[in-house]
Amino acid sequence: METHSGTMAKRSKGKPVRKVVDGMLQAILESAVDAIVIVDDHGLVETVNTASEKMFLYDRAELIGRNVTMLMPEPYRSEHDEYVRRYRETREARIIGIGRQLTGQRKDGTTFPIHLSVGEFEADGACFYTGFIHDLTDRQQSERALEHAQKMEAIGQLTGGIAHDFNNLLTVIIGNLELLQMQPLKPTQAELVGEAQEAANLGASLTERLLAFARRSHLEPRVINLNAEMLSLTDLLHRTLGEDIALSNVMGTDLWPVRVDPGQLGSAIVNLAVNARDAMEGGGRLVMEARNTVLDDEYTLYEIGLEPGDYVLLSVSDTGTGMPRDIQARVFEPFFTTKQPGRGTGLGLSMVYGFAKQSGGHVTVYSEIGKGSTINIYLPRAEDAAAVVKEQPAARMPKGTGQAVLVVEDDDRVRRLTVKRMTELGYSVVEAENAKQALAVIGERDDIALVFTDIVMPGGMSGYELCETLRETRADLKLLLTSGYAEDIVHPDKLAAERLSVLRKPYRQIDLAKAVARAFAND
Repeated sequence: METHSGTMAKRSKGKPVRKVVDGMLQAILESAVDAIVIVDDHGLVETVNTASEKMFLYDRAELIGRNVTMLMPEPYRSEHDEYVRRYRETREARIIGIGRQLTGQRKDGTTFPIHLSVGEFEADGACFYTGFIHDLTDRQQSERALEHAQKMEAIGQLTGGIAHDFNNLLTVIIGNLELLQMQPLKPTQAELVGEAQEAANLGASLTERLLAFARRSHLEPRVINLNAEMLSLTDLLHRTLGEDIALSNVMGTDLWPVRVDPGQLGSAIVNLAVNARDAMEGGGRLVMEARNTVLDDEYTLYEIGLEPGDYVLLSVSDTGTGMPRDIQARVFEPFFTTKQPGRGTGLGLSMVYGFAKQSGGHVTVYSEIGKGSTINIYLPRAEDAAAVVKEQPAARMPKGTGQAVLVVEDDDRVRRLTVKRMTELGYSVVEAENAKQALAVIGERDDIALVFTDIVMPGGMSGYELCETLRETRADLKLLLTSGYAEDIVHPDKLAAERLSVLRKPYRQIDLAKAVARAFAND
């Protein structure tokens, strides 16, 4: 380390000056990860360590002999000399021996948060100050990421609870409207029922997005290739975007497979495309890109909830107006929107966020005003590439032939509706309010062919636990689960192993008919 004794002697006006640090202390200075700056009682830099050069982007020779205020932005720069003078006269300390969070300034003019601790010592009758400077940039970024994750989790819990209860109401409304439509109605009555059904379906769609944000929607994941999914949506996106926006796809080479719900993935891509379109009112360009990426510990340090590993990155970029930082911090919150009233619900990006998180991945946003935005969805690499399968065509709506079905549902309205629906489908229906009643019914009747049970029920036994018990006592029974969200549902792999399926609320009559038929066909 240079001592610059000539410079020091000149500043000390002939006073003998010894080395401030000996060989041992010099080694300590150089090995320190924090910046260490030693200044005299006039604020002039005596020596610095290598970490100081890296932190402030100055060479050591540029700092020695100059006022330490060059490392500070305003107002600290203007206040520093007066503070040192006051301390020398009154010994009133604001930093020395205490420590304080301040702002540092690099050679290129950029600023960054620091924690400064100052110690005081004497050498050859002169007073010197040692500043220990810790860069707080990483810590503050991590704190902001954690704060954001906690806020989104709290919003998700509130949103998911409301949406789950609302799903039960929608199940009753939609189901009764369907039953009403089966009756002979006057034209005006049929029109009113149709409009009510349309409004209820819209409510179900909004609830589905809320549940997706809360990571409580029921997913039906399978292993897919993102390149193929992007291509399958191209025609739809061209119609959605219009002629003023150029769409291009960048396909990844040797792309890893991912395990996601294809329907939710498609909805996420369409939502991103619609947001991009609205940000490019005068036209522009939209680029969708899929590629493999490996995230290390350094990257995931700033993205709470994202583990290091192999991911497939789906990026949707536009050349729109861009977003300021305060908007970027809120874009994934439900019901937050910058669009004019009537032009959006504020649920599009929140659904994308929930889909990514529930799929084991993450989503980030990068945007610059006047240049555009990029939304990045990170989806974990699927282990079993051989599991990629093609979509199977849906079966026609079947009806029963009098088989006995036990409906287990604690919500009175949903239970009454389900009994009506099952009856309309040609089944003989028995009902129970909870798992305890269901076991009692099964114990009295040996003609029950299928148990259709809600998962979340009071009484200490869930619908899944009921199915496990029935498997031990009545292995011949067919079983079907239903739920408004998937937070309490076992992993899809376990459902497959147990040969159980879940019908997500709210469901239509045709969805119920198909699910029951599949359950009966499950051997």
